[in-house]
Amino acid sequence: MTTENHSPGAGQEPGSPAPDSLGYEEAREQLAAIVARLEAGGASLEESLALWERGEALAKQCEEWLEGARRRLASAKETANSDEDS
Repeated sequence: MTTENHSPGAGQEPGSPAPDSLGYEEAREQLAAIVARLEAGGASLEESLALWERGEALAKQCEEWLEGARRRLASAKETANSDEDS
């Protein structure tokens, strides 16, 4: 039997801002810190699960930032190409 926490803020440490309120660099720094803590070991199972969930949320937010940047670059390229064709 598995249990999943689907409540708002699941995987969020108390006092930590929601991942979607962070800029890319801050979310990436927090994600790197979480990875380092998990790799170092020594955390309880409960803490490790909370860190993992927070890391997943941060990784998703970073991917959304990157996808937005890709769309903006593609749009800028299309605009530049259409200007050249005019």
